[in-house]
Amino acid sequence: MSTAVQPGTRLAERFRLEDRVTESDGATLWKAIDEILARPVAVLTFSPGFERVTEVVTAARAASRLTDPRITQVFDAAHDDGLAYVVSEWVTGESLADLLAAGPLDPERAAGLVAEASEALAHAHEKGLHHLCLRPSHLVWTTGNTVKVLGVAVDASLAGLTTDNPALDDAEGLGRLLYAGLTGHWPGDEEEGGLPAAPMIDGHFCTPRQVTAGVPGYLDTITSRACLPESRRGQSSLTSPAEMAEALSDVPRPVPLALSYSSPPPSVSASPSEGLEEKAPPTWTPPPRPPSKVNRILMTLVVLLVIVAVGFGAWTIGRNLGTQSSPSAGNSTGSSDPASQPSAAQNVALKPAGADGFDPLGDDRSEHPEMAAQAIDGKPNTFWQTTYYNSAELGRLKDGVGLLIDMGKQVQVSQVVATLAETPGSTVELRVGNSPSLDALKPVATQKDVSGKVTFTPSSPASGQYVLIWFTRLPAEEGRFRGTIYDVVVHSPGSA
Repeated sequence: MSTAVQPGTRLAERFRLEDRVTESDGATLWKAIDEILARPVAVLTFSPGFERVTEVVTAARAASRLTDPRITQVFDAAHDDGLAYVVSEWVTGESLADLLAAGPLDPERAAGLVAEASEALAHAHEKGLHHLCLRPSHLVWTTGNTVKVLGVAVDASLAGLTTDNPALDDAEGLGRLLYAGLTGHWPGDEEEGGLPAAPMIDGHFCTPRQVTAGVPGYLDTITSRACLPESRRGQSSLTSPAEMAEALSDVPRPVPLALSYSSPPPSVSASPSEGLEEKAPPTWTPPPRPPSKVNRILMTLVVLLVIVAVGFGAWTIGRNLGTQSSPSAGNSTGSSDPASQPSAAQNVALKPAGADGFDPLGDDRSEHPEMAAQAIDGKPNTFWQTTYYNSAELGRLKDGVGLLIDMGKQVQVSQVVATLAETPGSTVELRVGNSPSLDALKPVATQKDVSGKVTFTPSSPASGQYVLIWFTRLPAEEGRFRGTIYDVVVHSPGSA
């Protein structure tokens, strides 16, 4: 580009450049501020001699149409009047390379991260886009406890990479990421992202089980099928991200881990086209000062006064109850007759038969069905999420979206407890019915501007085989809007 850019430069009258992140081969990655939405963004600019500007901007525009939330979103891409730039989501979290700084990951966690990436890239390939240069820095576990894949389409254009078989190349790239997660080594001739090159036997890379004890056999086989042709032992190769996603479909999905900062956090890393900010370690808070002697005396007096007040109140209530007139002896319907008293009831938690992402008003009628079971597994750190939308009203694309729970048979619903994200702003309906269609699922309770644990109590008796948690308004998240459900418990009335 002919126009010089420097910190403080504003692009498209809204993106203010702040800090250079990386600069290589004529392309510069900046951390910038979107002044309209008041959020950080990643901005890629180009030197006057950069030859692939048109290809990069074209790839970025194509990538902006991808809707999978696990792929970083491209917000803007322009090439006119001698000025070219690409604006994309700024991701905060830890790359796979950062996560591996202390050694290999738990095998199922490594597989879960790559499974998420495989599904995201399968979506990209359906739209005709690919990655071609998957490295540990491209796979990120965000501070929002989600997976992000950086650099789809754009990084390959930046590097001028092409291939006759992009599906196979990306399947091999996913296999290498899985190998790295399982072993802490990179299956290449040189180290990558701080990871040492994988060990070799007779000129071939060792399999994950040969490098790290405890790797399950099925993950060793999947890795070999994806990126170790010499170790497949007659197994067919995995030739696309979709096949990789299918092979990993049964692995548990990643959940948040408690982080230890006994040593300094790893350095910041980034894709050539998309920024990645390292999570800050927790700040130290000084312990509270002990109360003074005077304060301790005052607190003791207050406690004694409270005890006296409570005791006097209890004595007064007991005395009044004792002096109340008892039923006459001739009264045949006295209060001691159990039949005259309403039976006490308690809520009993029911076990659902299954769950599904419910999007009857969307174009593809699908809303992360692969994550739905995680909202009814009883684990507090697993979850189902909607896709991202550009407004709280679901981008004005539809009236609602939700999680549909199949109870397996018709049940009476007395209460439903749903654990949502902590960000307020959700408006949620509870719907119940005997058919998995929106018309058959009748609203029985509504909660507005809620977050965290939310209890829905039907205003009148409700029964049905299907229970729907239906978002009609979404909370904000990372500059966009998305609903999250960590857990749902359906209760039915039962005898105490």
